[in-house]
Amino acid sequence: MSESRSRRTSTRSKADLSAALRRAWYHLRLSVRDPTRVRTWDAVVLTAASPEQAELYNWQLNRAKRMGRIAPSTVTLAVPDPHGQRIGSGAATLNAIFALANHLHHLSLIASAVSGMKDCSSTSSIMNNATGIPLLSLVEIIKKKHVLLLHAGGDSKRVPWANPMGKVFLPLPYLAADDPDGPVPLLFDHILAIASCARQAFQNEGGMFIMTGDVLPCFDAFSMVLPEDTASIITVPITLDIASNHGVIVASKSESTNDYIQVQLVDNLLQKPILEELVSHQAILEDGRTLLDTGIIAVKGEAWVDLAMLSCSSQPMISGLLLSKKEMSLYEDLVAAWVPAKHEWLKRRPLGEELVATLGKKKLFSYCAYDLLFLHFGTSSEVLDHLNGTGSELVGRRHLCSIPATTVSDIAASAIIISSKIAPGVSIGEESLVYDSSISTSVQIGSQSVVVGINVPELQQTPSGNLLKFMLPDRHCLWEVPLVGCTERIIVYCGLYDNPKISLPNDGTFCGKPWKKILGDLGIRDTDLWGVKESKDMCLWNAKIFPVLSYPKMLELATWLMGLGNQLDEYLLDLWKSSDRISLEELHRSIDFSNMWIGSINHQADLTAAIVAACLNFGLLGRNLSQLCQEILQKEATGVEICQEFLSLCPDLQAQNPQILPKSRAHQVHLDLLRVCDEKDMAAEMEHKVWAAVADETASAVRYGFEEQEASTSNGILEKPFHHMKVKVELPVRVDFVGGWSDTPPWSLERSGCVLNMAITLGGSLPVGTIIETMTRPGLLINDDAGNELYIDNVTSIVPPFDSSDQFRLVKSALFVTDVKTKMNLQSTGLHVKTWAKVPRGSGLGTSSILSAAVVKALLQLTNGDDSNENVTRIVLVLEQVMGTGGGWQDQVGGLYPGIKFTSSIPGIPLRLQVNPLLAPPQLITELQQRLLVVFTGQLRLAHQVLQKVVIRYLQRDNLLVSSIRRLVELAKVGREALMNRDLIELGDVMREAWRLHQELDPYCSNEFVDALFAFADPYCQGCKLVGAGGGGFALMLAKSAESAKKLKQLLTENPDFDVQIYDWEIYLG
Repeated sequence: MSESRSRRTSTRSKADLSAALRRAWYHLRLSVRDPTRVRTWDAVVLTAASPEQAELYNWQLNRAKRMGRIAPSTVTLAVPDPHGQRIGSGAATLNAIFALANHLHHLSLIASAVSGMKDCSSTSSIMNNATGIPLLSLVEIIKKKHVLLLHAGGDSKRVPWANPMGKVFLPLPYLAADDPDGPVPLLFDHILAIASCARQAFQNEGGMFIMTGDVLPCFDAFSMVLPEDTASIITVPITLDIASNHGVIVASKSESTNDYIQVQLVDNLLQKPILEELVSHQAILEDGRTLLDTGIIAVKGEAWVDLAMLSCSSQPMISGLLLSKKEMSLYEDLVAAWVPAKHEWLKRRPLGEELVATLGKKKLFSYCAYDLLFLHFGTSSEVLDHLNGTGSELVGRRHLCSIPATTVSDIAASAIIISSKIAPGVSIGEESLVYDSSISTSVQIGSQSVVVGINVPELQQTPSGNLLKFMLPDRHCLWEVPLVGCTERIIVYCGLYDNPKISLPNDGTFCGKPWKKILGDLGIRDTDLWGVKESKDMCLWNAKIFPVLSYPKMLELATWLMGLGNQLDEYLLDLWKSSDRISLEELHRSIDFSNMWIGSINHQADLTAAIVAACLNFGLLGRNLSQLCQEILQKEATGVEICQEFLSLCPDLQAQNPQILPKSRAHQVHLDLLRVCDEKDMAAEMEHKVWAAVADETASAVRYGFEEQEASTSNGILEKPFHHMKVKVELPVRVDFVGGWSDTPPWSLERSGCVLNMAITLGGSLPVGTIIETMTRPGLLINDDAGNELYIDNVTSIVPPFDSSDQFRLVKSALFVTDVKTKMNLQSTGLHVKTWAKVPRGSGLGTSSILSAAVVKALLQLTNGDDSNENVTRIVLVLEQVMGTGGGWQDQVGGLYPGIKFTSSIPGIPLRLQVNPLLAPPQLITELQQRLLVVFTGQLRLAHQVLQKVVIRYLQRDNLLVSSIRRLVELAKVGREALMNRDLIELGDVMREAWRLHQELDPYCSNEFVDALFAFADPYCQGCKLVGAGGGGFALMLAKSAESAKKLKQLLTENPDFDVQIYDWEIYLG
């Protein structure tokens, strides 16, 4: 029974991890692309152990901006501990806030100088001793800012292979498969995603959100509510055995905020408490668990101002810490200043008096995130556990890599190969991680091993005459480190479970074996590894064991030290003893970060260039070359030259069979490469070819070409006596539940599409229509319902392209694609076309396409053409390409076919549509009409502006866009089943997810007004979305019940903040 329960819990945790990460990443991308609407952090700050590490972190922060992880408007800063000396996480927090305030002050001076303004900072008499800037000026600059602070300093002893890069930047390829051409996701990227959701909890109050760089806390930060003007600590219930090794929060049993039961006052803080302490402090919850201190702290409002004031005057205090060689902890000391029960204890600690005096007036609250999944990356084994256990289904196991065929290599399916080049003849075992490496032939990597930054050249004979074949045993870590002043990169290795902090007397290990066995087997003495200074604490961290030699010799000695060679080999022992050697501790202080960063950037650029070359030479251009080339350009010396070489291959692409490689895709690749190479004029010319190709491909798919039209026809109406004819066509509008975008060329020409939509009347009438009648006066007369009128006597002038500002281009395009002007010869007989659309412009109800369908249908009826709904649908597709607006088939299908429809398209030439009417029972129709609100938001939008951006991203093969539209197709099928089963709860969930995906496709499909409207309606609604492409127009709100619909309608009508119009509607059943 317990085993079954364990399985269920594990499954639930994985599902929670997937849902939390996907939602967080969606929010992060939205906040970066549209930070004015979706609020993001004003600053992202990292702490670092040294100035050199801070420089590396600043490069990583710039990379994050370039990759779209951080908004361009966000200030980024890495702050080292002063003089590279440890001062504790609490003092590092004060130092980071002070550094950020100075940095912001400096940026404001630059901005003032650029704008020609004088510095108008405060002239407070209280000065900051460190910079001479008035203290209150610094506080004023920072107090309204929203800051994300990540503690990422330290030496990462338990994950030594991540020490050079910084543990926060270790690879974590969760969701990597969602964007296979994007950069490898790092732990840092996922932390940014989770943190982006927490920004909403600060509202307009300034504040700081503090996290640690070795923990990924997956929880619903969207719903987090924090009390004002206080500090809060995020907690999660855990079992008592885990609590004994961590910090524990004692929450008040009596005092909590009135509104939120998850928020409680903190009574006390406990560090690694034993059971008796937990009992005596009443820290055990009713369910037998206690509250874990997750290390996530939020400081808001007045509490933030207090902390900023302390930070901006902290430099003398920090200098005192440096002199005394003491540290001040964030989690034990600084946080305790907000807990009165800890004040007496705190006053005896470093800086305790100052902390209590400045911060002690405010309180600390606990926010309990019951759903929090706590992924700690504290050891190498934990890293592999998170990649192969919890969340393993999220891991992209092959990402931006070059691997040989299965017939010339042995690479386990569960191995994770990212940003690496693997040669033939290589073996990699199960559940191993290979990152940022080049592995040559004859290398064997065992199971559950970690290989990072290794560049193994073609192996030759060893100095002893043997053919070198390198093997890394199971459960080992191997990495390379460039050192300052050293030509060779140093090869470093250890066991997966080695703890570098455990000493020899306490059974410390190296490569999984006790030190005593290592020394005995190899003939090494402890004095060879540890000097007098280290003799009191002999451990792997300070053992001078790694030789500094030529690469082949280092590999040979690595094999010997790991116990794979002849352990009694005197030659190897003498070689090792005579070599210069270095410890992990010395490595940490000697890393050449610049060399390491440039080497990694060039390695990834070369690997990406090889992928692009293969795609151009052998593939069908299925990769996002625009995105990949951005990585190549980071290779400053030759990146542009490489891309120019790719540009020379484009003529060969144009020669390929268009049925295999669409011209629009080939042109888009050419366009992307021209832009990468900064060929602006040629790029502008190629952009026209892209859109022309899309139009031609659409026309071909519906069997309607753009051949030169004949001047007259032998059986035209002109040759017959004139007689008056009049045709009237009226159509409903459509609302779409889900599936839009999958109907749009070129997607629908190349991939299947599905849309679930419904034809409706507004105010009891069909709102879109046309009347076309013949007249004796030659030429063309057009009237619309806005009072506009146009007469054209020379109809031969009606040829595309039509100006985008032409109010009558819809009718002109309809005449062109139906060829009416030649069939009727309008030089002798005239036509009078009246059109109307009794809905607001930019409604999102498909009005333009449906009006086009009405005009086309009327013209075909007038000329005895094929006016079937299927034919009209196809012709309107071409018409919209001629107009230059683009568009898909769902709008005209929605208006031409009555009722609720599930329509699917089968790609190819010709494009085939299958319109499946849903046989809706009367109960469903009644329930929909009672619960579904059709609301005009008053926000105007123009579909083709959104459409062009989406089409370009598709032509570029943007993977996130492709996966989003695929999901919309799947949701259309889910929505169909929900409607057929009268499951409006499921339909609401479908609408909600569809709206999220629409914003993924284009963040500007919504705005602050729409966001506020949907937030207001949310308590009453099962799901909300804008219809069509979004950006404004009409909204669908599916209420939770008929009563909820009435209540929401009343509230919207009465609320002066929402000047919206709620329309009466009915399903149009024909």
